[in-house]
Amino acid sequence: MSSESELDAIRQRKLQELQMQLAAEQQRTEQQQAVETQKKAVLRQILTTKARERLSRIKLVKPAYAEQLELQLIQAAQTRRIKIPITDNQLKGLLRNLQTQKREFKVRRI
Repeated sequence: MSSESELDAIRQRKLQELQMQLAAEQQRTEQQQAVETQKKAVLRQILTTKARERLSRIKLVKPAYAEQLELQLIQAAQTRRIKIPITDNQLKGLLRNLQTQKREFKVRRI
């Protein structure tokens, strides 16, 4: 009998732990969705339609790069370092500037 009650107690604790983990995961997901919604709203304000389309195409190809670019655009707009709204041509220029900043290193073995 006591082993059965111990097993039940262990099962209850495990179930509670899993429920807490699930609740925490749901909360993280909701927070991420809220941040993403806010980011989209800000980008809608600072980018023209064509610039947003270009950014979404970049996001399909290079999601991490697009994420970084979105954050940089938002920061620049908030600190008023760039003129709002950003047109497609301005976005192209920013992309060119970002790409020239990257340097490729080639390693040749002799």
